[in-house]
This record gives sequence, structure tokens and C-alpha cells, in this order.
Amino acid sequence: MKMLETRNLTVGYGNKEVVREMNIEVLKGQILCILGPNGSGKSTILKSLSKLLNPLKGDIYIKGEKLSDIKGTSLSKTLAVVLTERLNVGFLTSFDIVAMGRYPHTGILGRLTKSDEKKIWECLGMINGENIATRYYNELSDGEKQKVLLARALAQEPEIIILDEPTTHLDVKHKLEVMSILKKLSKEKGITVILSLHDIDIALKSCDRVMLVKKGAIVDFGFPEEVGSNKSISDLYDIKDAGFNAFLGTIELSNQSKPSVFVIGGGGHGVPIYRLLTKKGIGVNTGIIHKNDVDYEIAITMGLDIQSETPFSEIKDATLEKAKSMIDKVDTVIDSGCPLGNINRKNIELLAYALESGKKVLSIRDKDELQRCLAMNYLNLKLCDSVSEIMDNLDIGGEGSKW
Repeated sequence: MKMLETRNLTVGYGNKEVVREMNIEVLKGQILCILGPNGSGKSTILKSLSKLLNPLKGDIYIKGEKLSDIKGTSLSKTLAVVLTERLNVGFLTSFDIVAMGRYPHTGILGRLTKSDEKKIWECLGMINGENIATRYYNELSDGEKQKVLLARALAQEPEIIILDEPTTHLDVKHKLEVMSILKKLSKEKGITVILSLHDIDIALKSCDRVMLVKKGAIVDFGFPEEVGSNKSISDLYDIKDAGFNAFLGTIELSNQSKPSVFVIGGGGHGVPIYRLLTKKGIGVNTGIIHKNDVDYEIAITMGLDIQSETPFSEIKDATLEKAKSMIDKVDTVIDSGCPLGNINRKNIELLAYALESGKKVLSIRDKDELQRCLAMNYLNLKLCDSVSEIMDNLDIGGEGSKW
């Protein structure tokens, strides 16, 4: 069922158009997230969808009826709004705040019946907030306050909830808890949720649809798995000196320094080393990594030079030779201690080549495993117990210079 629709909608303030030509549909039980940089018009869109701002052009429909034709109590029973403004409510308890959400149902005097009180407790239960019901709202943490405001919205018994950046100022635990509550409401109660977020990873992993907004226009709208590509998110936020990886939902700093270290990676063991070296401004090459490896995903997002191999294929001799050429151009090689199997066994040959070439080699690999893999002991091999110990033994920028 189509719960909300916009047709050629332009929103803004006065005569100033903020977002133009918005044409979207949101179905019953869907979660739509609006993503975009600060100042792109996310809040203006939400206020217009909530009837807090009048559209400059076009129309908004709620369940097929023009929003402009839906009045007062009828709208409050259909649509609830949770904005970012901080409340100063004196000595009201959480229960009192949630009770305010019953106003569409309590009549002109606002008296609560037993049925209303039961609904308030039910809404507090939905947000796991029974234990804070008697506490003063102003004494709650930001996460607890956000959940209480959500419960107040639920007390209206709406079919649509609109939230403006509900996870702002929240720690990770409360961000995930709020999103978990919204997902549960959408799936179990059929409530349609429209919200804006700054948490790209949470949006792409939690929401059914995503709308990208930038410079007064809807850049894209659709499934997050299709809309949230590496390029689209990077372009949306004009991300410089970093890259977004949609596969993992992470932002990685770009490594633009001239490579002085080669990392033998694989199986995720290279990732912490890439990140630490990049933070320190140390240029990195890496290999030999299969293209379906998480190390490959992170390395390519960071812009590292990579010697890679086709997924599930044994490392070819030609690939090994190219990796050796990369090692020839650096001073230090780091063995990440990546797991070894039949298809990546040639990384041991690569390690041996680095040692025989006189390169300084730092390894996190188990000593017994190294002894089984290497034919002899090497004076230029240093065993380390951790990434931090590798950094302690990494001389970059001259004798005695350590990071």
C-alpha cells in the first residue's frame, strides 16, 4: 500500500527553493532514509512532509489524500514527527512526555483513561523504557531522551513516523538500539518510517529505501544496495583524501604517499597494517591478494598499489614476478601473518625473495610456521608480536626515526 507520495514537489522557505522536483513513493512498513551533506535540504524535506512547511510547488499525498486537505487531529492520528530540537520540559517525567502523544485521542480536556494509560505503558515497553518512566526527562541521557520521544510519537498510534536525525548525539549502543526499534516497528506494526541520518553505514544496512540529496536535487532514490555505491556516496559528500567502500560500509583514508613499505596481506590481516601506516603518512604497496579478499577491498578503497590475483585461483608465476618488482622498489617488507593455503602459497616465495634481496622484513607470523616455510634463518628478519611492535621497529625517514 502506498503510504506517502510526492509529485513534482519543490520545498523551501519563502521564495527560496531548497530541493526541487521531488517524485517519490513510500510503501506501508518501509523505512526510507534521506542522506546528504549538511545544508542539502534534508530537514526542509522532512518539515514539508510533516506539514510544518508548505510546499512551494507540487503536492504531497498521504494514503492517496492531499496532505493539505488533512486537518488537525486526523493528521495527528496518521503521522507523528520527531524533530532534533531539544526540549526543556521542567519537571515532567518520561511517562508525562509519552502521555503527550495521546492528545489526538484524549479530547479537548486531555484526560487520560485507563485505556490511554495502558497504551502509554505499551509504548514505553516498545522502546524498553519502563524502567525510566518515573524519571525526570531532563535527567535522562541523550539516548534515553531519544527513545522517550519515539515512544511519544508511538502513543499517537500513527501509520507514518518522520524523524530528523534521530541518532545524532547518541553513542553506538543507542544508535543501534533506536534503529532496531524502528526496524521492529516497521516489520511488526507496519509503520512507515521516514528519517534522515548522518550514519551512512547504518542507513545502508538498516533501511529499505535511500534517497540521496545534494545541491537542491534528488540525486538518486532506490534500494540502498543499488544506490549506495562507492562512487555515489563519495560524490554525494564530496569526500576528498578518503574513499567509501559500500561492500563493507566503511570510509577509509587515502594513502597518497610514495610507497616505501610492501605488505604481504590476505584474510583481513593486512587491514590494520594498511590503516596504521596510512595514518602515519607511510606509503604502501601490497600483495599478493585475491580480489575477493577483504584486504583487497580495503586496499583498493585506500588507493594502494595492489598486486592481485583472480579469486579462487592459484597465484600465477607472472603475478609473483610483478609482486617481486614492487618489492624491489621499497626498503621494508611486512609479513602480516596471513593464512596460507594452496592458492596463495607463493606468498612464502615472495617473503623469501624479500629476505634474499636484503630487505628489512618484519613479520607477525608464528615462529614455528616461519621455520617450516623458510629454508634458512635470516638476519634481516624481525619477528613481532603485534602491529604496534611492527611500528616500533619500522624506521622511516632516516636512521633512528621511528613512528
